Amino acid sequence: MTWDWSAVREFMPHFWDGLLVTLQALVLGSLISFSLGLVWALLMRTPTRWVRWPVGVVTEFVRNTPLLVQLFFLFYVLPEWGLTFSALTTGVFAIGLHYSTYTMQVYRAGIEAVPAGQWEAAKALSLPARRTWFAVILPQAVRRVVPPLGNYVISMLKDTPILMSITVLEMLGQARLFSQQHFQFTEPVTVIGVAFIVISYLASLLLRTLERRLVR
Repeated sequence: MTWDWSAVREFMPHFWDGLLVTLQALVLGSLISFSLGLVWALLMRTPTRWVRWPVGVVTEFVRNTPLLVQLFFLFYVLPEWGLTFSALTTGVFAIGLHYSTYTMQVYRAGIEAVPAGQWEAAKALSLPARRTWFAVILPQAVRRVVPPLGNYVISMLKDTPILMSITVLEMLGQARLFSQQHFQFTEPVTVIGVAFIVISYLASLLLRTLERRLVR
């Protein structure tokens, strides 16, 4: 087996296109996951059973079904009900929704780790519930949940190739298309593998820096 640098050079424009799509899916999916996960966590702490029960059912269902099945349902089944979205939009939402059920547990653990004295102090000061949450509890909880949330960012990055199953040409999708057209598989797939390692490493460094800043 010989390494063909010309194939690498020819593949690079396709790689950059796929990288852009991968980063879009990762960033937007992470934002949805973090935001929706916090909403789930707060709803699960409401005293109303008729709020907690359906939220619990939905999150358990999403967490215990494969992401690929959810992708297929959103992309192929929803259009039959009149709901049609682009492949990338569907993929971003599916990743965000799927991982929100995991980030929900991270937020729950972070909230429960806030010392009971903080709740008692807020109650003693007669702070309204909104201010208690957003000025006292959540700022402390967020500091505790950055490391595990960062792990899920890496997991979402590694799951982006599954979007290829609904025609999204992210990095691996571009590599597969190029390989099928040029009958050269080693170079594009190797480039993609190295790219995932580099992006994961840079993301981990960024998250460590953020964690150190929040701990100060």
